[in-house]
Amino acid sequence: MFYHPLADRFLEHLLIGKGLSENTLSAYSADLADFLGFLEERLPAGAGGKDAGPDLRGVDEQLLFLYIVYARGRGLGKRSLARRLSALRGFFAFAREEGELDEDPARFLENPKFARSLPEVLSREEMNAVLAAPVLTDKLGFRDRTMLELLYASGLRVSELCALRALDFDPQANLLRVFGKGAKERFAPVHAEAAGFLSDYIRHWRPLFSPKAPELFLNRSGTALSRVAVWKLVQRYALQAGIKADISPHTFRHSFATHLLEGGADLRSVQLLLGHADITATEIYTHVQQERVTAVHRLYHPRNKS
Repeated sequence: MFYHPLADRFLEHLLIGKGLSENTLSAYSADLADFLGFLEERLPAGAGGKDAGPDLRGVDEQLLFLYIVYARGRGLGKRSLARRLSALRGFFAFAREEGELDEDPARFLENPKFARSLPEVLSREEMNAVLAAPVLTDKLGFRDRTMLELLYASGLRVSELCALRALDFDPQANLLRVFGKGAKERFAPVHAEAAGFLSDYIRHWRPLFSPKAPELFLNRSGTALSRVAVWKLVQRYALQAGIKADISPHTFRHSFATHLLEGGADLRSVQLLLGHADITATEIYTHVQQERVTAVHRLYHPRNKS
């Protein structure tokens, strides 16, 4: 693993200052290590000798371009490269702010262009079939139905669902306190049916798991249910419902946003409900609005009557 003391400080800044998740930090750490390994062969060591890592003052736009060519030559995909460039932009901006560099050589780095695919979305009939799949006569089935209801009712990320605790639910207001990316707090509304399942689960079914962890949803051992476990459960119930598409917990989030827009919700409201910091992340769902506008045009324009 290639090392640079500034990289450690940058990752610590992301952890403490930005509140990024462990998975994101791990990815950024690997990205920076790969880049530093590339620099080791091309730049002299810093003032502290070999242990100080390569001298970052020797990095310029041309060297960064060569690194992109190098990464692509090793088969790095566009999405992985985009994440790596994001890590480098953040790292060099941090170096500039810390006074380690006079100029930021990565300030003009742009992500590779790639087609933006539309998210997989279930129809309302398919969603109802998946929700009805768990058997409600045992604790596991009731837990699973409650989780599925919440994923669809509030558009939660699977990590947000797994981190929920019983005290995060306000049964008087039917609100969930959710901690999203960067530990940002938001309150997600829950419709009455999903709130009913959640209240019953908290009062009657969760105690049957002999809880050993504070998380809301538990496995057979009474400890927190993992994201992988939720992903497997979603796939199992989708198969039981006769859905052949490869869906995941995130499919519920996409379906939640799409169905809201189909029902007439505005994009800004959907952004807030999803917990997106930037509305551009929500704009992928505007295809729904475009389809609705097109349908209205076809239905009501006099020249379409024929």
